[in-house]
Amino acid sequence: MRSGSRRARLGLLASFTALTAFVSVGSATAATGLNGHWAPFTRCPVDAPAMLAADGLNDTAVCVSSRSASGSIKLGSTTVPVGVSDLQVGVITHSGGASTVVSPAGGALVADPAQIPGGLLGLMCPSDIPVVSAICGQITNSTLNRVTATVESVGDPSDFQLLAGVTTGKPIITLPVRIHLENPFLGNTCYIGSASKPILLRPQNLTRPTAGTQQFDGDGTPDPAGVMGRISLLGATQTDTTYAVPGAGGCGLGLLDWAVNLKTGLPSASGGNNVVLNDAQTYVATLNDPSGAAPDAGRLMARYWHSAVR
Repeated sequence: MRSGSRRARLGLLASFTALTAFVSVGSATAATGLNGHWAPFTRCPVDAPAMLAADGLNDTAVCVSSRSASGSIKLGSTTVPVGVSDLQVGVITHSGGASTVVSPAGGALVADPAQIPGGLLGLMCPSDIPVVSAICGQITNSTLNRVTATVESVGDPSDFQLLAGVTTGKPIITLPVRIHLENPFLGNTCYIGSASKPILLRPQNLTRPTAGTQQFDGDGTPDPAGVMGRISLLGATQTDTTYAVPGAGGCGLGLLDWAVNLKTGLPSASGGNNVVLNDAQTYVATLNDPSGAAPDAGRLMARYWHSAVR
Protein backbone atom coordinates (compact mmCIF):
# COMPACT_ATOMS: atom_id res chain seq x y z
CA MET A 1 0.00 0.00 0.00
CA ARG A 2 1.35 3.39 -0.94
CA SER A 3 1.95 5.69 2.03
CA GLY A 4 0.23 8.62 0.30
CA SER A 5 -3.00 6.66 -0.14
CA ARG A 6 -2.83 5.50 3.46
CA ARG A 7 -2.36 9.07 4.72
CA ALA A 8 -5.31 10.21 2.63
CA ARG A 9 -7.56 7.57 4.14
CA LEU A 10 -6.36 8.42 7.63
CA GLY A 11 -7.04 12.10 6.96
CA LEU A 12 -10.57 11.39 5.77
CA LEU A 13 -11.17 9.22 8.82
CA ALA A 14 -10.11 12.11 11.03
CA SER A 15 -12.49 14.35 9.11
CA PHE A 16 -15.34 11.91 9.61
CA THR A 17 -14.68 11.72 13.34
CA ALA A 18 -14.79 15.50 13.58
CA LEU A 19 -17.95 15.69 11.51
CA THR A 20 -19.88 13.20 13.56
CA ALA A 21 -19.44 15.50 16.52
CA PHE A 22 -21.32 18.24 14.74
CA VAL A 23 -24.94 19.00 14.00
CA SER A 24 -26.81 21.32 11.81
CA VAL A 25 -29.23 24.02 12.29
CA GLY A 26 -28.82 25.04 8.78
CA SER A 27 -28.34 28.67 6.22
CA ALA A 28 -28.88 32.17 5.08
CA THR A 29 -27.09 33.38 1.98
CA ALA A 30 -23.47 34.25 2.71
CA ALA A 31 -21.63 37.18 1.16
CA THR A 32 -18.65 35.22 -0.17
CA GLY A 33 -18.82 32.52 -2.88
CA LEU A 34 -16.37 29.62 -2.87
CA ASN A 35 -15.37 27.28 -5.66
CA GLY A 36 -16.32 23.61 -5.95
CA HIS A 37 -16.32 21.46 -2.82
CA TRP A 38 -15.43 24.49 -0.68
CA ALA A 39 -18.86 25.99 -1.50
CA PRO A 40 -20.65 25.15 1.80
CA PHE A 41 -17.91 26.71 3.96
CA THR A 42 -18.35 30.43 3.20
CA ARG A 43 -17.99 31.48 6.86
CA CYS A 44 -15.39 29.00 8.10
CA PRO A 45 -13.12 30.94 10.49
CA VAL A 46 -9.89 29.79 8.82
CA ASP A 47 -8.08 32.99 9.85
CA ALA A 48 -8.91 32.69 13.56
CA PRO A 49 -5.67 32.42 15.57
CA ALA A 50 -6.59 29.01 17.01
CA MET A 51 -7.29 27.61 13.54
CA LEU A 52 -4.07 29.02 12.10
CA ALA A 53 -2.10 27.58 15.04
CA ALA A 54 -3.30 24.00 14.42
CA ASP A 55 -0.07 22.17 13.62
CA GLY A 56 -1.53 19.03 12.00
CA LEU A 57 0.07 16.73 14.57
CA ASN A 58 -1.47 17.50 17.95
CA ASP A 59 -4.24 19.74 16.63
CA THR A 60 -6.12 19.53 13.34
CA ALA A 61 -8.22 22.36 11.90
CA VAL A 62 -11.58 21.38 10.41
CA CYS A 63 -14.29 23.44 8.69
CA VAL A 64 -17.90 22.48 9.43
CA SER A 65 -21.06 23.72 7.73
CA SER A 66 -24.65 22.68 8.30
CA ARG A 67 -27.79 23.89 6.56
CA SER A 68 -31.48 23.31 7.11
CA ALA A 69 -34.04 24.72 4.69
CA SER A 70 -36.95 24.85 7.13
CA GLY A 71 -38.31 23.74 10.47
CA SER A 72 -40.18 24.90 13.52
CA ILE A 73 -39.52 25.68 17.17
CA LYS A 74 -42.18 25.41 19.86
CA LEU A 75 -41.81 27.93 22.69
CA GLY A 76 -44.35 27.31 25.42
CA SER A 77 -47.75 27.38 23.70
CA THR A 78 -46.50 29.09 20.53
CA THR A 79 -44.91 27.42 17.50
CA VAL A 80 -42.58 29.64 15.50
CA PRO A 81 -41.42 28.68 11.99
CA VAL A 82 -37.66 28.47 11.47
CA GLY A 83 -36.36 30.12 8.32
CA VAL A 84 -33.40 28.94 6.27
CA SER A 85 -30.46 28.76 8.66
CA ASP A 86 -26.72 28.30 8.37
CA LEU A 87 -24.49 27.03 11.15
CA GLN A 88 -20.76 27.23 10.45
CA VAL A 89 -17.80 26.79 12.79
CA GLY A 90 -14.21 25.74 12.86
CA VAL A 91 -13.44 22.65 14.92
CA ILE A 92 -9.97 21.90 16.24
CA THR A 93 -9.56 18.22 17.01
CA HIS A 94 -6.92 17.40 19.61
CA SER A 95 -4.72 14.33 19.83
CA GLY A 96 -6.42 13.17 23.04
CA GLY A 97 -9.83 12.98 21.35
CA ALA A 98 -11.29 16.28 22.61
CA SER A 99 -12.23 19.15 20.34
CA THR A 100 -12.56 22.93 20.50
CA VAL A 101 -15.15 24.98 18.65
CA VAL A 102 -14.22 28.28 16.99
CA SER A 103 -17.09 30.54 15.90
CA PRO A 104 -16.79 32.88 12.92
CA ALA A 105 -17.15 36.63 13.26
CA GLY A 106 -20.82 37.43 13.66
CA GLY A 107 -21.63 34.15 15.40
CA ALA A 108 -21.96 30.50 14.51
CA LEU A 109 -25.60 30.70 13.41
CA VAL A 110 -27.10 32.90 10.70
CA ALA A 111 -30.81 32.45 9.96
CA ASP A 112 -33.42 34.01 7.73
CA PRO A 113 -36.40 35.65 9.45
CA ALA A 114 -39.75 33.84 9.39
CA GLN A 115 -43.30 35.13 9.86
CA ILE A 116 -45.19 34.12 13.01
CA PRO A 117 -48.61 32.76 11.96
CA GLY A 118 -51.35 35.14 13.13
CA GLY A 119 -48.87 37.94 13.75
CA LEU A 120 -49.34 40.21 16.76
CA LEU A 121 -53.06 39.43 16.88
CA GLY A 122 -52.16 35.80 17.52
CA LEU A 123 -49.29 36.66 19.85
CA MET A 124 -51.11 39.06 22.22
CA CYS A 125 -54.75 39.49 21.24
CA PRO A 126 -57.52 39.45 22.26
CA SER A 127 -56.94 40.80 25.75
CA ASP A 128 -59.04 42.38 28.47
CA ILE A 129 -56.04 44.38 29.70
CA PRO A 130 -56.67 47.99 28.62
CA VAL A 131 -53.16 48.78 27.34
CA VAL A 132 -53.04 45.57 25.28
CA SER A 133 -56.62 45.85 24.02
CA ALA A 134 -55.81 49.40 22.88
CA ILE A 135 -52.90 48.06 20.83
CA CYS A 136 -55.08 45.28 19.44
CA GLY A 137 -57.59 47.90 18.33
CA GLN A 138 -54.89 49.75 16.37
CA ILE A 139 -53.83 46.71 14.34
CA THR A 140 -55.66 47.67 11.18
CA ASN A 141 -53.27 46.39 8.50
CA SER A 142 -50.76 43.60 7.80
CA THR A 143 -47.75 45.83 8.49
CA LEU A 144 -48.84 46.51 12.06
CA ASN A 145 -49.80 42.88 12.59
CA ARG A 146 -46.75 41.22 11.04
CA VAL A 147 -44.25 39.69 13.49
CA THR A 148 -40.97 38.28 12.23
CA ALA A 149 -38.97 35.78 14.25
CA THR A 150 -35.27 35.17 13.73
CA VAL A 151 -33.16 32.54 15.50
CA GLU A 152 -29.82 34.07 16.50
CA SER A 153 -26.63 32.61 17.92
CA VAL A 154 -25.58 34.11 21.27
CA GLY A 155 -22.49 32.08 22.12
CA ASP A 156 -20.12 29.37 21.00
CA PRO A 157 -21.49 25.86 20.51
CA SER A 158 -20.17 23.29 22.99
CA ASP A 159 -20.62 19.77 24.40
CA PHE A 160 -19.70 17.70 21.36
CA GLN A 161 -20.63 14.02 21.49
CA LEU A 162 -18.46 12.13 19.01
CA LEU A 163 -20.28 9.81 16.61
CA ALA A 164 -23.69 11.18 17.59
CA GLY A 165 -23.96 12.84 14.18
CA VAL A 166 -24.31 9.51 12.38
CA THR A 167 -26.63 7.86 14.88
CA THR A 168 -30.11 8.68 16.15
CA GLY A 169 -31.37 9.68 19.57
CA LYS A 170 -28.12 11.17 20.94
CA PRO A 171 -27.50 14.90 21.51
CA ILE A 172 -24.76 16.07 19.19
CA ILE A 173 -23.99 19.60 20.33
CA THR A 174 -25.24 22.38 22.60
CA LEU A 175 -26.21 25.53 20.70
CA PRO A 176 -27.09 28.71 22.65
CA VAL A 177 -29.65 30.85 20.79
CA ARG A 178 -32.28 33.53 21.26
CA ILE A 179 -35.40 34.37 19.23
CA HIS A 180 -35.65 37.94 17.94
CA LEU A 181 -39.26 39.15 17.58
CA GLU A 182 -39.81 42.29 15.48
CA ASN A 183 -42.98 44.35 15.02
CA PRO A 184 -43.78 48.11 15.09
CA PHE A 185 -45.38 47.76 18.53
CA LEU A 186 -42.81 45.31 19.93
CA GLY A 187 -39.88 47.35 18.61
CA ASN A 188 -36.45 46.00 17.68
CA THR A 189 -35.30 44.84 21.15
CA CYS A 190 -37.85 42.10 21.82
CA TYR A 191 -36.15 38.75 22.45
CA ILE A 192 -37.02 35.36 23.86
CA GLY A 193 -33.76 34.27 25.44
CA SER A 194 -30.60 36.33 25.81
CA ALA A 195 -26.83 36.06 26.01
CA SER A 196 -27.08 35.59 29.78
CA LYS A 197 -30.17 33.33 29.59
CA PRO A 198 -30.01 31.59 26.22
CA ILE A 199 -32.20 28.83 24.87
CA LEU A 200 -29.86 25.81 24.85
CA LEU A 201 -30.71 23.59 21.90
CA ARG A 202 -29.25 20.07 21.93
CA PRO A 203 -30.31 18.62 18.57
CA GLN A 204 -30.24 14.91 17.80
CA ASN A 205 -31.00 12.96 14.65
CA LEU A 206 -34.46 11.47 14.24
CA THR A 207 -33.31 9.83 11.01
CA ARG A 208 -29.87 8.75 9.88
CA PRO A 209 -28.22 10.95 7.26
CA THR A 210 -26.81 9.66 3.99
CA ALA A 211 -23.00 9.73 4.22
CA GLY A 212 -20.52 10.38 1.40
CA THR A 213 -16.92 11.46 0.84
CA GLN A 214 -15.30 13.78 -1.69
CA GLN A 215 -11.69 14.79 -2.40
CA PHE A 216 -10.62 18.03 -4.01
CA ASP A 217 -7.74 20.34 -4.80
CA GLY A 218 -6.87 23.27 -2.57
CA ASP A 219 -8.96 25.66 -4.68
CA GLY A 220 -12.06 23.46 -4.37
CA THR A 221 -11.86 21.70 -7.75
CA PRO A 222 -13.01 18.05 -7.45
CA ASP A 223 -10.01 15.71 -7.72
CA PRO A 224 -9.85 12.04 -6.56
CA ALA A 225 -6.19 12.65 -5.64
CA GLY A 226 -6.74 16.11 -4.13
CA VAL A 227 -5.08 17.40 -0.97
CA MET A 228 -8.42 18.18 0.71
CA GLY A 229 -11.14 15.80 1.93
CA ARG A 230 -14.83 16.44 2.56
CA ILE A 231 -17.45 14.33 4.30
CA SER A 232 -21.17 14.90 3.72
CA LEU A 233 -24.05 13.86 6.00
CA LEU A 234 -27.25 14.68 4.15
CA GLY A 235 -31.00 14.55 4.62
CA ALA A 236 -31.38 14.00 8.38
CA THR A 237 -34.35 15.29 10.35
CA GLN A 238 -33.28 16.60 13.74
CA THR A 239 -35.14 17.44 16.93
CA ASP A 240 -34.80 18.45 20.56
CA THR A 241 -37.43 18.38 23.31
CA THR A 242 -35.18 19.00 26.30
CA TYR A 243 -34.59 22.76 26.25
CA ALA A 244 -36.19 25.28 28.59
CA VAL A 245 -37.37 28.69 27.36
CA PRO A 246 -37.05 31.88 29.45
CA GLY A 247 -39.54 34.73 29.32
CA ALA A 248 -39.48 37.47 26.70
CA GLY A 249 -37.60 40.71 27.35
CA GLY A 250 -37.35 44.16 25.78
CA CYS A 251 -40.76 43.98 24.07
CA GLY A 252 -42.28 47.42 23.64
CA LEU A 253 -39.37 48.81 25.69
CA GLY A 254 -40.16 46.14 28.27
CA LEU A 255 -43.75 47.27 28.79
CA LEU A 256 -45.19 44.36 26.78
CA ASP A 257 -42.99 41.53 28.09
CA TRP A 258 -45.73 40.26 30.37
CA ALA A 259 -48.32 40.33 27.57
CA VAL A 260 -46.14 38.25 25.26
CA ASN A 261 -45.28 35.84 28.08
CA LEU A 262 -48.90 35.46 29.16
CA LYS A 263 -50.22 34.57 25.70
CA THR A 264 -47.28 32.33 24.72
CA GLY A 265 -46.97 30.49 28.03
CA LEU A 266 -43.45 31.65 28.89
CA PRO A 267 -41.25 30.90 30.66
CA SER A 268 -41.58 27.21 29.77
CA ALA A 269 -39.69 24.38 31.47
CA SER A 270 -37.89 21.52 29.75
CA GLY A 271 -40.34 19.07 28.20
CA GLY A 272 -42.83 21.72 27.12
CA ASN A 273 -40.93 22.77 24.01
CA ASN A 274 -39.83 21.20 20.73
CA VAL A 275 -37.67 22.00 17.72
CA VAL A 276 -37.71 20.22 14.35
CA LEU A 277 -35.12 20.85 11.63
CA ASN A 278 -35.81 19.46 8.18
CA ASP A 279 -33.39 18.04 5.59
CA ALA A 280 -30.15 18.90 7.41
CA GLN A 281 -27.17 19.13 5.04
CA THR A 282 -23.91 18.87 6.97
CA TYR A 283 -20.35 18.99 5.57
CA VAL A 284 -16.84 18.89 6.99
CA ALA A 285 -13.55 19.62 5.24
CA THR A 286 -9.93 19.28 6.27
CA LEU A 287 -6.54 18.35 4.89
CA ASN A 288 -6.30 14.70 3.87
CA ASP A 289 -2.81 14.48 5.39
CA PRO A 290 -2.54 17.19 8.08
CA SER A 291 0.58 15.63 9.61
CA GLY A 292 2.35 15.99 6.26
CA ALA A 293 1.82 19.76 6.47
CA ALA A 294 3.05 20.06 10.08
CA PRO A 295 3.68 22.42 11.75
CA ASP A 296 1.81 24.73 9.34
CA ALA A 297 -1.30 22.69 8.57
CA GLY A 298 -3.72 25.37 9.80
CA ARG A 299 -2.05 28.09 7.78
CA LEU A 300 -2.00 25.88 4.69
CA MET A 301 -5.71 25.16 4.96
CA ALA A 302 -6.42 28.88 5.30
CA ARG A 303 -4.36 29.52 2.17
CA TYR A 304 -6.35 26.89 0.28
CA TRP A 305 -9.66 28.39 1.47
CA HIS A 306 -8.66 31.85 0.25
CA SER A 307 -7.59 30.43 -3.12
CA ALA A 308 -11.16 29.17 -3.60
CA VAL A 309 -12.84 32.56 -3.07
CA ARG A 310 -14.58 33.66 -6.27
